[in-house]
Parts: sequence; C-alpha cells; structure tokens
Amino acid sequence: MKKPVIAVDGYSSTGKSSISKLIAKELGLIHMDTGALYRAVTFYAIQNCLNDRNEIDLAKLLKNLDQIHLDFRSENGELVLYLNNENITDKIRTSDISENVSFVAKQPEIRDFLLHIQRSRAQQGGIIMDGRDIGTVVLPDADYKFFLTASADERTKRRFLEMQSLGLTTDEKSVKENLIKRDKIDSERTVAPLKKADDAILIDNTNLNKNETLALILSYITNI
Repeated sequence: MKKPVIAVDGYSSTGKSSISKLIAKELGLIHMDTGALYRAVTFYAIQNCLNDRNEIDLAKLLKNLDQIHLDFRSENGELVLYLNNENITDKIRTSDISENVSFVAKQPEIRDFLLHIQRSRAQQGGIIMDGRDIGTVVLPDADYKFFLTASADERTKRRFLEMQSLGLTTDEKSVKENLIKRDKIDSERTVAPLKKADDAILIDNTNLNKNETLALILSYITNI
C-alpha cells in the first residue's frame, strides 16, 4: 500500500518543521521542509545578487535561477539540503535570511521554479511536507492536511530561543516585528498566499508543547 502524503502549513515558529520531523519518524515517512528551499534561494541571492544598496537585485536573481541547483540528500535518516553541492542546512537560519525570505518567496517565478521539486518527490508517496501553501497549492490532493497556528507572543518566544540556541544575537522586539512582517507579506501576497486549506485541520498549539502537538496530529491520522 502506498504510504500517505501529508501537508502541514502554518505561521512562522509554530513548530511546523520540527513537528513534521517527529511525525515522519513516528510513521516512517520522509520529511521535506519546503521553507528551507526558499531560504536556500534567499541564501544564494544574498551571496550573489545584492545591488549597490545591499538589497537583493531581483532581476539578477531571476536571471541566475538556472545556476541554482538544489537537492535533498538522505543522511542519517534525515533529508539534508544542498545548494550547488554545498550542505547549507545550518546556514539558512540567520536573521538576514529570515528578513528577506518572504520577499523572495512571493515572486511567482521563484515559486514556479521550486514547485516541480516538491511535487516530483510527493508523487512517490510516503512524505510529509511543511510550508505555507502545501495544502492549498503544492499538494491540494494530499491525504491529510494540517494548519498550525499560535499566538504572536508565543511564536516570538520560540523563535527567540531558537536563535539563541544557534548563537545568533537578537532581541525579542526585533524577532516579533519580523514575525508580524512576514505574516503580513505571506498572507497578502498575490501568488499562493499563506492560508488554511478548506479541508485542513486547524491546530492551535499556543499552549501545547511539541509532544502534545504531535499526539494531537497523530490522533487524526489513520490507516498507516
């Protein structure tokens, strides 16, 4: 029997990726963090496509898309993201990336560029994919769809602690401003905006830890 395809969408710092990894481990699925793909393109843009004002030169980035080669490789049971044969998994969580990724992700050409990577892997089944438009655009026929949300204050705390754990210097005010800015850009963009699919199950984990969120989601998944 073909293993299921699961779509997990939601706001920043709701634990989409970490919880999806736990679900993948529990159910024997592959996990794909699609947000990492957009962060990877943003990483490339910051490295190669800045203008004189130290801003991303969109025209140059779009012209250079054919020079961006992304692939997930299975290492120690997890998918590790490579950009042009460089492991960038731990290099795409900086504040610079977070501040620019929504600008990159709202570009239709970039979304089209990454769409085939996501869909081609999902066709094989046995995958859980998280992002912002998985259940609405990328995998509208997914077997299970979930949408994660939490309060802005709780998400700020989680993101701040994550950045601290990575040794990144910031403050909670800046983190919250960035989250709210990203929410607005992602929800209001013309192409594939962040929103809950009509048939997705809403999970508010403001007052739930990872294990509690995991148990709640698993309670909806049957026939595995």
